Amino acid sequence: MKYHNIFTSIEVTPFCGIRAFTTFFLENRRKVFRALILCLFLCLMPQYSSAKPSASVKFSTIRVENPKIGQETLILPYGFPSDSLGTTFGIGGMTKGYFQEQLLLAGTLFGSTESTFGGVLGMWDLALFPATDRLYLSAIGSMGRYPNQRAYADPPGVRSGVKAGSNDSDKDDYIEDGGTDNWWEMKLEYVLPIGAMSNSGSATYKLKNGMLVSGATGGESWNPLASGATVLVVRQFNRYQNYETDDGDITGTIHPLELGILYNNTDYSSNPSSGSSQYFSVTRDFAWLDSEDTWTFLQFEASKYFSFGSSDYARQRVVALNFWTGDAVSEESSVDAAGNETVSHSPPFLEGSKLGGFYRMRAYPNNRFNDKSVIYTTAEYRYTPNWNPIGEINWLRWLKMDWMQLVGFVEGGRVADDYDLSDLLSDWKGDVGFGFRAMMAGGVVRFDFAVSDESSAGWVMFGHPF
Repeated sequence: MKYHNIFTSIEVTPFCGIRAFTTFFLENRRKVFRALILCLFLCLMPQYSSAKPSASVKFSTIRVENPKIGQETLILPYGFPSDSLGTTFGIGGMTKGYFQEQLLLAGTLFGSTESTFGGVLGMWDLALFPATDRLYLSAIGSMGRYPNQRAYADPPGVRSGVKAGSNDSDKDDYIEDGGTDNWWEMKLEYVLPIGAMSNSGSATYKLKNGMLVSGATGGESWNPLASGATVLVVRQFNRYQNYETDDGDITGTIHPLELGILYNNTDYSSNPSSGSSQYFSVTRDFAWLDSEDTWTFLQFEASKYFSFGSSDYARQRVVALNFWTGDAVSEESSVDAAGNETVSHSPPFLEGSKLGGFYRMRAYPNNRFNDKSVIYTTAEYRYTPNWNPIGEINWLRWLKMDWMQLVGFVEGGRVADDYDLSDLLSDWKGDVGFGFRAMMAGGVVRFDFAVSDESSAGWVMFGHPF
């Protein structure tokens, strides 16, 4: 038996769980488009969506189609059905390029028929010293109550059987109930004065019909001193969850600190067609304040992009590859006389080595797999046709859709209770899927649908998964 000393919680947002997409789309076209635009409003943080480096290239865009250089604003009420939230209604808004060209402000308030309510407010990439243009501050927070939170984790106390969330765990081994989920974070990023950023901490990409025409920051030779952007990040994040079970409330709090370095040598960071990127970070929870345990997690991620250019029917054809691995190096275990194992100094199940959700292993629910160590890899084929029917519909021009993109992808990986390659490279979980993505108001919005031998899921999110 194995017990992880973790608190029970779940990662939920108002923009997931869209299933049976084909039928839903045919019957609710406008709701689908509103859900897509809603993702632009929140620009959900990668760190709370299970993937993406915490650091990023700083940039502004010039869309030839927009005479107000670099400025985009959208405000929209929305409504959509969700398995976890019920029928949800709200209003969201975003603005980018005002006050500072790269600055993004966004937020939303929402509620549902299932006693769900909450809000998110965020600010990204505020240049603290515009004259130097190298140090950036971002902050985001959320408060909410959700009726159907799901946790692939063992409840407190030693239990028998396979650990919930492990590679061999049962798909129905989870806890589900209502509760609150409140979080906030702040981060500082410093753009090093090398490579493409030697003269400025922010890039300027010029787009025509959503395609990059000038301002590439990388994509050629791998040399941080001559090409690409290198960004240092310090991120402090906090999360409090209350999980209401029949046996009483289970609560947990974390206050980790992450230090990371990103080298992004792609041509266009929001929609890469060539080049590569690498990210390494260490995350540590020092058990500050009411945090319950200390733990340390190391991770490394690498992506590579190959462009096959345009064709008679396509504006762009790209093969994108991604690899990610991590390990909770602080984890310790002990076994009592009865053979029961207790694990301590390990990240909670919604942090660290986890698979499933918006970005990694998209056929599975959020945090479906979690353990001490992880390996994951994926390949995508991104095909951007010349045809853009939605962008040509008059009543949908407010979407500012410059292109649509068709994507096919395959994923594989696994978690394990130790960083042993003989385990991590065997008995992989896998899935296959397709996606529909679009460039709206200078940002990428995606719908991905994936299928595995265990489950299937659809996700609407902002940005490519990598």
